[in-house]
Amino acid sequence: MSGPVEPSMAPAQPEPRLRAIRAAFPATLLLAGLLLGGCGSIFGSDKAELVNNDPPNVIYGQAEKMVDEGDYEKAARQYEKVDINHPYSQEARRSIAMAAYAYYRAGKYDEAVSAADRYLTLHPGTQEADLAQNIIAMSYYERVLDPKRDQTFARRSLAAYDKLLQRYPNSRYAAEAANRARILRDLIAASEMQVGRYYLHRDNYLAAINRFRTVVSEYQTTAQVEEALMRLTEAYMALGIVNEAQTAAAVLGHNFPDSEWYKHAYGLLGKRGLEPQEHEGSWITQTWKGNGQA
Repeated sequence: MSGPVEPSMAPAQPEPRLRAIRAAFPATLLLAGLLLGGCGSIFGSDKAELVNNDPPNVIYGQAEKMVDEGDYEKAARQYEKVDINHPYSQEARRSIAMAAYAYYRAGKYDEAVSAADRYLTLHPGTQEADLAQNIIAMSYYERVLDPKRDQTFARRSLAAYDKLLQRYPNSRYAAEAANRARILRDLIAASEMQVGRYYLHRDNYLAAINRFRTVVSEYQTTAQVEEALMRLTEAYMALGIVNEAQTAAAVLGHNFPDSEWYKHAYGLLGKRGLEPQEHEGSWITQTWKGNGQA
């Protein structure tokens, strides 16, 4: 192998390719500097901003002060610094839940859900677990729309509240969770009814039945179930499926004898010389016995 080129043996002028590389070198350095300077926007956060050498209790106290002052988004980032810089400190665990809370108060609902999910993944069953679960539910609840719109957030919020009630029945958030769960069930059921009526009025009976069936199967405790049973009677009669129509009317009359919807269902059957009658083979009978109660 040949050794390094001695200075006296080097060419007096660089070759054209080398000159081009040297000419581009300052621009390369400039680009590298811009990339490093903007790493916060590329990778999600500025490392220098996240590093904090203060003791964990000091950082946590600074975050609490920001919460007191209503600067919630800044407080959330400050809470995160506790976990980032002192992950094994006593304050680290609670700081994750408090970051979720601060993000929620700041209206940063996706960030709140993410932080709360992280808490529940790392610290399930610990002191702030019910708080984290409640934050998830509330973050979806804040984005619930009216019954005429898509109910994705309503379903997610309901699932989160149901999980809170199941896992933490003695939580201080349980009473509010139960109340909101009832509201959400009625909202989702109302949305199903809205779509079902749309199909029914366009004589798309099978699509309508699927919607009303969802209400009867999954949301029996809501105010919508009476109309759902009557609409099932109506749709099944239109299709000539008499047994299901009679069963829907019978279940409606047995559980809500004074309902105006039962009067309508009874009248629909009467026009064909029929009466409400429950048939054991009907999915309505099987569901109403408890298989699908909300």
